[in-house]
Amino acid sequence: MKGAATDQVPAAALRLKTLGRDAALPLRGASTCAVLAGVLLVPQAALIALCIQRVFVAGESVAAQSPWLAALLSVLVARALLAWAGRRWADQAVERIRIALRARLARAVVSRGPAWTRSQQSGALAEHLGTHVDAVEGYYGGFVPVRAEVVGVPLAILLAVFAVDRTVGLILLLTMPLAPVFMMLVGWGAEAASRRQLQALARMGGHFADRLRGLGLIRVYGRGEAELQGIRAAAEELRVRSLRVLRIAFLSSAVLEFFASLSVAMIALYLGLSYLGMLDLRSAPLTLGAGVFCLLLAPEFYAPLRRLATHYHDRAGARAAMEELATLLDTPAHSSSEPVPPLNAPSAPLVVARGVTVRHAGATRDALQAADIALHRGQRVALVGPSGGGKSTLLDVLADLVPPTAGELIHTNGLRIGYAPQRPFLFAGSLRDNLRMARPEASDEELRAAADAAQVLRFADRLPDGLDTVIGERGFGLSGGEARRVALARVFLRSPDLLLLDEPTAFLDPDTEAAVLQAIVRFAEGRCVVMATHSAAAMAAMTTVWHVRDGRLSTTEDGA
Repeated sequence: MKGAATDQVPAAALRLKTLGRDAALPLRGASTCAVLAGVLLVPQAALIALCIQRVFVAGESVAAQSPWLAALLSVLVARALLAWAGRRWADQAVERIRIALRARLARAVVSRGPAWTRSQQSGALAEHLGTHVDAVEGYYGGFVPVRAEVVGVPLAILLAVFAVDRTVGLILLLTMPLAPVFMMLVGWGAEAASRRQLQALARMGGHFADRLRGLGLIRVYGRGEAELQGIRAAAEELRVRSLRVLRIAFLSSAVLEFFASLSVAMIALYLGLSYLGMLDLRSAPLTLGAGVFCLLLAPEFYAPLRRLATHYHDRAGARAAMEELATLLDTPAHSSSEPVPPLNAPSAPLVVARGVTVRHAGATRDALQAADIALHRGQRVALVGPSGGGKSTLLDVLADLVPPTAGELIHTNGLRIGYAPQRPFLFAGSLRDNLRMARPEASDEELRAAADAAQVLRFADRLPDGLDTVIGERGFGLSGGEARRVALARVFLRSPDLLLLDEPTAFLDPDTEAAVLQAIVRFAEGRCVVMATHSAAAMAAMTTVWHVRDGRLSTTEDGA
């Protein structure tokens, strides 16, 4: 297990490096500004030391130092502008990277389809796209610019100090390696703790979202107090793990502060003993200006390392987040069908399936077994059979939402598919917005025509705001039959070549069912319809009946 964990570290670092390419220019700008602002500390200290030497040793007036004080003010203004510009560059880089990463994650989730999504906790997926993505902010916005500063600024200060006093330079040179070594040791623990904290956060998010979704059922069965205890336990686990991360972060800062303070104290002691005449390691006497110059730069020599320690746990958290996101970013999306060139012959099939077999993850038997299918324009197919026999699985396969475990599925190139599942998902928003999901550019006349054909206007016109009436997530506020009609209207608005309908007339009264079936038959002219149903009226409206039982498909001509 230890070897596996070690192998993950370079992979996480490589992912962070690859992700940083989306904002290479602003990252370089932020790093350059940080280095230049740090290097300007050398002339700033030199100007301060020069003014002190001239006033307190040479006895010059303060007014005579006006040119040097003006130069010092210019350096301070330049450092402030560089700090502002660096922060702007860093913020731009973080924004670009977060947008790019969330887009990649969203594409990865969409490419895996509903079958994979249903096997995941929605709350955990939301944490991946939220908290896990935000975990890279401190890395790119803080750690990366400071890392460049650590490389350039201490070197410039070291060269300047060596030019003034070799003893102070040697103290800085010999004490500097101790801090990174201890930071590295602390960093390993920080990365492991950050990974455990992100895992706990994802578990808590998934747990809370699932319980919130099932709040009504929890209340009906009197499990409210027990579920509250579970949420308290998850929150307590997250609190403990968050405190561990903070404790390690404070430890890394404390280690660096200790070594920095020790080194500055050694330099101050050396300078004090030299001025008192108790220590003489120089060929020429140490001037006050030279001592002040070295003493001003000594803490600044360790300042980039202190800032790096502050952001070191951001690096650990970003690596841990990338490891958690690896399952989404690295798993290739499936491609369950090979496109073929357009088929112009009227009798050419829209979809061809040869020996298609599907077995869901964790299942002990096939949900669909060796199905052979050819679907043509003008064909109206009723899928019938017992619940759980494989009808919905077949529709998912035809919609290219579930990849076949075996066999071949071929869609005509450019085929437009419309799918109204048994449990249609409706977003929180107006009925009009939910319909426009199928075709955003549709006109109001086209939208109303589709809603009328699917019998949506039967209930929508009775609502206070009509199609602008706002519904809740998953169609809250609508009955099951009304939600199915909204889903059917979306299919009509999309104007597909292949219509896949799963129980579109369930929960409808006979008059509404007859009207919906009549609309489907009219709309199906020149198209292909495959409808899973238990309704005798729906079967009678189709031209072909296919039986699906225990995952096996058999076809019989109905002649209706």
